[in-house]
Order: sequence, then structure tokens, then C-alpha cells
Amino acid sequence: MKRSIQAIMAAGAVGMMAIGAPALAQSFKIGTLEIKGKPAEIDDNPFAMFGGGEPTLRMLVESIHTAAKSSSNNALLVRLKDAQLSMTQTEELGAAMDAYRQTGKQVWVFGEGFATSDLLLASHADRVLAQPHGPVIFPGLYMEEMFLADTLAWIGIKADMVQVGDYKGAAEQMSRTSPSPAWDQNISQLLDSMYDNMRTHVKSGRHMSDAELDRAMEASWFCDTEKAVEVGLIDAPTDLTAIEQAFQDGPADHAISWSGSIVPEKANPMAALANPFGIFAMLAKKPEHHATDDTIAVLHINGVIVDGDSSSGGLFSGGGNVGARTVRNAIEDILNEDMIHGVIVRIDSPGGSATASETIWLGIRRLAEKKPVWVSVGGMAASGGYYIAVAADKIYVNPSSIVGSIGVVGGKMAMDGLYDLLKVHVHPRTRGPMANMFRSTKPWTDQELATVRTRMTETYELFTRRVSVGREGIDLSQTAEGRLFTGNKAIGLHMADEIGGLDKAIKDMADSLSLTSYDVMDYPTPKSFEEYMQDMFGGMAKSPVDGKAAIEGMAKAVLGDKAWPQVQQALEGAALLQKQPVILMTPSVLIEK
Repeated sequence: MKRSIQAIMAAGAVGMMAIGAPALAQSFKIGTLEIKGKPAEIDDNPFAMFGGGEPTLRMLVESIHTAAKSSSNNALLVRLKDAQLSMTQTEELGAAMDAYRQTGKQVWVFGEGFATSDLLLASHADRVLAQPHGPVIFPGLYMEEMFLADTLAWIGIKADMVQVGDYKGAAEQMSRTSPSPAWDQNISQLLDSMYDNMRTHVKSGRHMSDAELDRAMEASWFCDTEKAVEVGLIDAPTDLTAIEQAFQDGPADHAISWSGSIVPEKANPMAALANPFGIFAMLAKKPEHHATDDTIAVLHINGVIVDGDSSSGGLFSGGGNVGARTVRNAIEDILNEDMIHGVIVRIDSPGGSATASETIWLGIRRLAEKKPVWVSVGGMAASGGYYIAVAADKIYVNPSSIVGSIGVVGGKMAMDGLYDLLKVHVHPRTRGPMANMFRSTKPWTDQELATVRTRMTETYELFTRRVSVGREGIDLSQTAEGRLFTGNKAIGLHMADEIGGLDKAIKDMADSLSLTSYDVMDYPTPKSFEEYMQDMFGGMAKSPVDGKAAIEGMAKAVLGDKAWPQVQQALEGAALLQKQPVILMTPSVLIEK
């Protein structure tokens, strides 16, 4: 998509400004923006070539900025349809809505019901409408951590874990029954910071004092639209069919016209397939992905960092893995494109493999020797994710992005108790002085544990060297050992450079490169249909009875859909430990808004 650096940008920190509503226009030309579910960072599904599908977060933000410059609209209706936005996504979309309003246009938001993230986004609007008697839920932040040491012991498994960094905490989920004092302090200050950011959004946008917001939250932990209007979170109950009338109401009659969705439709090449066999040729073809004009590339690092190739789902489905080999291949593709003048690395990762993180770090430094490389942090760049981030020349964060966790965790699962429970008899045979290190039957001895700690300390020292070189002026005594920070705090600690989302990072880079018109291309490149199927099925037909899916189904039934992602990520980390004893990964936490 062609873009211009003349696009109007929000001033100051994301979500930190109060913008007064402009006077009502004599006529409204209304553009619409629908937000469904959780917008993806990158659309890597090969079926996207046939049109349809939901827009990515960047597409939504770009569409708002484009609409701000367009004469086809002077108002925007944001329609929330079961949106599941993260806090950082509301910050990026909210910044674009603020920029739209600064042109003198209006933003209205409508939803059948409003949860916390919906209200945070709506705090960037001139007017908020909700379906009469619709649910409004704004209880605050709730967090659960699950400690599995007793659960593992019950089935005969001991997590033999070591961590370098008192505040790291990633080992504690498997090895403890409650948090250590250091981890408790770490996560408590993080939660305080996120809660403060959340309140700042709403107070600024809804023009509330602390006391008024407290009263609103006490009343709206679970209420209806009418009560939410009473406490100032919603402006008016409005049926979906009466929205046009809501725009017309005012001191004078207003002419209303609808200019349609501000998000451009994807081209649908299916219409050009006269040959019925053309579909098969198209499916087999690798999507073309070459820069033909001045371009800024966005290199996506989403999910747990692993060695090898990326996959759309982890060992326990629903999560995604980002493979070092896939990222390095993408870096080589970018290096071979002369029309790509700069790169934004978009990171949303809790970390993962130490060796994979170092491999990607080396690749980004290689890339930075040829082209400027900046980082945009989405929800998280923690542990291995932050390791990668410090390879860039500049780091952008959202106020509620989570960064840090500079530390190392490692270990293995000792399965002897489980083997006894299942009456499994293991007869070990070893050759070599250290072959016994990776036995599954027993924990490490004190001498073996010391050996592992030495190796982990070496990894930690490399990690901190990478950070010290990449982040000049950082004080590791205040930022390392596993500490976590929100983005707004990270700026003052020299862990990041500037508040802003992906869109701001792209625009700023274009400005620094004196690009007045440019394309934006996402990497890694989309998979071909063949690669997509190979990734899903491994080249073989699968049994209709999927054991992994059955285990996942039972776990979800017991834990619930909200708790499962936390355990899923912990299990992904445990699976990594079966391949390598040292990983850079932040602990999993569940924060319910």
C-alpha cells in the first residue's frame, strides 16, 4: 500500500492526551471501521490471496490515518464486534484515533457491550454509544499465576530448575508452590504500572478525576449500559438501527451520508481464473514478494523463539513459534532487496531458546550494517525478545508494552516418580563422562547442577554484554536479573527510546530516510499453499483421533479458556527444555481485564 509521510500523527505519549470534541458539523460524511476479534500482526495465510480475511493491526491503523486526510469523510464510526484487543493494541489504535480527531473530525464508537479493552479504546473517541441494556464490565486488572510443583510431584515429576537473576521467575512456575519475594515484587510493580496506564487512558479520555473513576469502577464491575451512562463511561444508550439518528440529533438538522468502510478491500484474483485448473496452479505457486519501489520492511517476531523454522502453532496448539532459521532467511531476503531502505523489527515475544535468540541477534546486526534497523515492541519483548531488540539502533514501545526479563532459566524434568507410578522400568546405559547429564530418571547432582549453572552464567553474561553494547547508558543493577517493566517506565531506564506504535516507527523511519512516498512490506514472506499444508500436517495424513488435541481439550475443560494460554506457554517452555537445558524466557502470567 502506498503511503505518505505527510500523514498526521498523534502528539505526545499514546493515550495521554485529552482532546476536546469539535463543534458538530452541519453535515456528516461518515466512514466506518469494524474491529472483530484480535487483529493479527501479519497475515501469513496463503488463502489471503483469494481476498477476505480480517485486516491486520497495521492495516487498521493505516486506514485511520488515510481517512484523516480524505475529504470523503468528516466522521468515523468505530464498530466493535466482539473485539478482543490487547492493551497495547488499544494504545496504537487510540493514537491513530487521536490523530484523526486532531484534524477537526469526529470519532464515535459503538458496541453491543463493552469490556475493559473496549472502554480503553473508546476513551479516544468523541462519543461512545452502547446497545441499550448491553453489558459493561470494568472491574480493573485481575491476575493469576499457577505454580505447578505439587501438580508435577503428584504425577511423579520433579522440575530440576536453575535461574540466573533473582527477579527472573521463569523457573518458579514449575519448581515452586508460591512466588519468591523477588518475583512477587517484580510482578507487583509491573501490575501497578499497567493499572496506572489503564486508568490514565480513561481519566484523560472521559475527563474524570481519580475519585470519579473509582466510583465508576465500583459501579461497573458488571453493569448495563444505562448504569455506565450514569457513571460517565458511556455517553448514550443507542440501538444499532438508531445510530444515524444519533448523528442527526443536535442544535440543527444534519445531513447524513455514509462513505463506507475506510479499510480498502483486498483484491480477489479468483475472478480472473477462467481455467478451472488455474486454481491448482495458483495454490502451488509461491506468492511473489519483491520490492518494486522505495520500501520499508517490517520483520515480524511473534511468539516463542525456537531453533529451526517458524510454525503457525506450537507443540500445544493455539500458540505460534518464531524460528531462528525462518527469521535469518527473511533477513537475507531483505538484504537482497535494493529497494528496501530500512527495516522495523516488530516484536511480540516472551523469549525462548538462548541459541535461537543469539542467532537472530547476529542476523539483525548483519542487517544493520547495510540498512537502518529499528524495533517496535507490541505486547512484549521480554527475555529472548528483548535480547533481539537490543540489536537494533532504536526501540519504540507502547506505554503498556512489557520489556526486560534480562535473565536465564534452565533445567530439566526428572521423570523417575512418573515412571514408578506407571510401572515403567528404565535401564540407563551411558558412554562418556557427561552423558548422564541428560538422563530422564534423576535430578542433577550437586556437581552437575554447578556445571549447568556455570553454563547458564556464561549465557547471562553474554546477554548482559549484548544489552550494555546495544543500550548505552543502561544501569544493569536496576534493569537486569529478570526485572520486568512497562514501556513508559522503560524509557527512563534507557531500555527503550520512544513511545509509539508500529505506525509511528514506520513514519519516523521514512522521515529519517527522506522518503515522501513508499511501500511497506511484511516479512517473513507468506507461505505457499504447499508449505502451509506441510506445516499443518507434516506431509502425512493425521489420525482422526489426535492425542495432543485430546490432552489440550481436557486441559481447557479443567482450567478454562482464559487460564489455558498461561499453562500452554509454560508447557512450550518445558518442551524447549527437552531439547536444550538453557532458555531465555519470561514467566507466563494471566492478566484478566
